[in-house]
Amino acid sequence: MARFKTLDDAGDVAGKVALVRVDLNLPMDGGQVTDNTRIRAAEPTIRYLSDKGAKVLLLAHFGRPKGQRSSTQSLSMVLDAVEDVLGKEVMFVPEVAGDVVAQSVGILGNGDVAILENTRFWPGEEANDPDFAKAIAANGDLYVNDAFSAAHRAHASTEGLAHLLPAYAGRAMQAELEALEKALGNPAKPVAAVVGGAKVSSKLDVLTHLVTKVDHLIIGGGMANTFLAARGVDVGKSLCEHDLAQTAENILAEADKAGCTVHLPYDVVVAKEFAANPASLRTCNMHEVAEDEMILDVGPQAVEALADVLKTCRTLVWNGPLGAFETVPFDKATVALAKTAAALSKEGSLVSVAGGGDTVAALNHAGVAQDFTYVSAAGGAFLEWMEGKELPGVVALEA
Repeated sequence: MARFKTLDDAGDVAGKVALVRVDLNLPMDGGQVTDNTRIRAAEPTIRYLSDKGAKVLLLAHFGRPKGQRSSTQSLSMVLDAVEDVLGKEVMFVPEVAGDVVAQSVGILGNGDVAILENTRFWPGEEANDPDFAKAIAANGDLYVNDAFSAAHRAHASTEGLAHLLPAYAGRAMQAELEALEKALGNPAKPVAAVVGGAKVSSKLDVLTHLVTKVDHLIIGGGMANTFLAARGVDVGKSLCEHDLAQTAENILAEADKAGCTVHLPYDVVVAKEFAANPASLRTCNMHEVAEDEMILDVGPQAVEALADVLKTCRTLVWNGPLGAFETVPFDKATVALAKTAAALSKEGSLVSVAGGGDTVAALNHAGVAQDFTYVSAAGGAFLEWMEGKELPGVVALEA
């Protein structure tokens, strides 16, 4: 991985204007922020700059206003939540560039914080318009990107600004990049990857990339059914993309060539209907699934064998659940394997990095998210990184 500059390289920032790209795309209900995780993620960067006497201008998007102003998607909606986390007054500026921002900078004292309006109110943001980026940059002295979750987008506030001002990775971005480097960039071997989720089609690029990078690929969720079917297993009425049988075969062949062992469940948990604790629930060998049954989780014997695999590994990357974990008892495999990974991480024998929306929910459900080495809250950006793609917002920070 190329070196990128961090806040430690920024030198004396007292009196300087720091344009800081953060993720304030927060879940709302009735005009109230329901989860402040993303604000808390940005807090160390904001505090560092504020404590060092910089004037901190926060840049972020909120929703998809498609280049139009919209009162329901104004960042003024999250102002109270940001003030609560920072424990101080924050100014709201209804523009991102021009005289209004310049005047606001004049009013701010050293160490003060302001939120600029939703960058996506202007068409120039998503178009990465150089003139729009220049207009924003005109009011800043340095640029800090602390929004890994938006780093897969080449927008003016995530990529364009990095070329116009001295650019640094914020603390959350730095932690993310260092964790990802440990996980796939330059990992301690052997490396295992858990990839779950409903469909092979949504994770094709991930699977294709991973078989060349890891020693063990553990496939769970609905996508495991597609691989089992490709291998000639009758999966009954399970969720399965039968039209991707050849694709699954190709991935297995690539894995074989690369010396990567692919782990598919050999015992499975099935039911005739998808409901909590159904009467038809049973565990069976993968070859014993009846035509009116569906596979909804990985069986206990397979989970035990997978736990043994993790004990031989030094690094783990995890994306997606092993079963339909939102519905009891189809959360058992995910919870059991997550607990094994967490215990190994805690004792220091495994570096575990997990990411993606469902994954975070599954690890929280298992009560082990805090014991993983690193859990990324970034959805799309984490997936693109797992696909081996370059992220424009990260590349722009390289020193």
